[in-house]
Amino acid sequence: MENYGLLSLVPPALSIFLAIFTRNVILSLVAGTFAGALIITGFNPFFAVVNLMEEHIFVQISSSSNSQILVVMLCIGGFVQLIERSGGASAFSTIIVKYISDPKRGQLAAWTAGLSIFFTDSGNALIVGPLFRPIFKKLNLCKEKLAYIIDTTAAPVSILVPFIAWGVYIMSLIGNAYAELGLTEQPYEVLLSVWPYQFYAILSLLAIPMLLSTGKDIGPMAAAQAKYNRAIANNELNQQDIVVEGELISTNSTLATFIIPLAVMLASLMIFISYFAYTEGVRSIHVNSGICLSYVFASLSCAYMMRQQNKTPYQKSLSHFIRGMEKLISVCFILVLAWSLSSICKELDTGLYLASLIGDSISPSLFPALVFLIGALMSFATGSSYGTFAILMISVVPVAHSLDASLTLTIAAVLSGGLFGDHTSPISDTTVVASMGADCNHIDHVSTQFYYASFVGLMTFIAFVITGFYQSSLVILMMILLQFILITAVMKRFGIDNVSDKNNAADLTLNRPIA
Repeated sequence: MENYGLLSLVPPALSIFLAIFTRNVILSLVAGTFAGALIITGFNPFFAVVNLMEEHIFVQISSSSNSQILVVMLCIGGFVQLIERSGGASAFSTIIVKYISDPKRGQLAAWTAGLSIFFTDSGNALIVGPLFRPIFKKLNLCKEKLAYIIDTTAAPVSILVPFIAWGVYIMSLIGNAYAELGLTEQPYEVLLSVWPYQFYAILSLLAIPMLLSTGKDIGPMAAAQAKYNRAIANNELNQQDIVVEGELISTNSTLATFIIPLAVMLASLMIFISYFAYTEGVRSIHVNSGICLSYVFASLSCAYMMRQQNKTPYQKSLSHFIRGMEKLISVCFILVLAWSLSSICKELDTGLYLASLIGDSISPSLFPALVFLIGALMSFATGSSYGTFAILMISVVPVAHSLDASLTLTIAAVLSGGLFGDHTSPISDTTVVASMGADCNHIDHVSTQFYYASFVGLMTFIAFVITGFYQSSLVILMMILLQFILITAVMKRFGIDNVSDKNNAADLTLNRPIA
């Protein structure tokens, strides 16, 4: 197999660089994938185009797991469009704001909802995002905040649950790595022992209520909220919203138009997943098909409610559904390109090259902390936590074994590093889906989230340094307390209030419509 060395870093580095400086994700991914294909084909442009299309894009689209995600996303997009055009979302948000009367409660509600959708990371963003978009608008909260919350309660929640697709995948990697070393521990037991040391997942989930308790923002997030506040004060958002409202949403719709389809969706999903949980076990395809079917049933019930309350013909409801699917074509295109870039990185051995930089001369006590850094770099560069898990579990667990470093901490560092890099990478599919779920500009989401995620990443690195010398499951409690103290102190010193004029914001909340 050819060793590409430094060239293997060019495709992801180019994509990340262009994504940050051009703010055009599709252009950045096209450039990165084409650069990778050029390297693979010996810099022959014709064969590079052929290789990119035949060996990567077509392969990724035809992958069963990827095609499932694309179909699921299109179905969810159709449902979201249908529920918005029905007026049900508007009726729901108008009522719910009476109980979620301030921005802090609204964000906590979104966080709680994110925690409850633990069975799928992408489904988390696509369910919670559309549900809370109108509520965040009513509460004068910028889209970037919703994107941050749903992104932070997606993969970090899923990775902590051992009996869903994430857990099954990780256990398979652990079993393979342990079998190669001749170790007989059961993967399930190993994963449970790793749980208290999944510092990034736990700390990032708790960072949200800690931040909300201060009532302040910092960095790009504060700037995004300030920009949104100015737009509201200058009435730059409302005029467009009113036009869209008047054209697309009927005033005859009641709360039932929202509640019944949502209840159908959740009930269908719970029944579907519960059946397989008690029979053959829940696999990834069961989760994906369950989500897809539940949204189809929810869409049918929404169309029925629209016909009953607004006399909307089924043909028009179908047109709305198809229009919603069309809106997600560009997002699906981004996902396919992101998967293709990850495939190219795998062929170039980008991850293995980065892993080779670790060396074997480091102290066993510091080894988990170094693995966390390498995992974060790999995942950020490739946009794939799954790929990072697979590469590092094979490459660093044997090194940890030979160094007599803690295997438990090493595996935890692989998971935390891969999760952190994936969480902050602009070319990560989960980050893209979070932007879509919040209807937020993708690069704006990446830049506003980076400050908060990086702080948690720093706390995670410190945690692995400490546990490297003193391994105890109680360290997580110490880190939670330390994180709370630091967040409170930093926000008190440097933070900016969420809403600059609370009285004016309250008036706007009561009076302005929803898009």
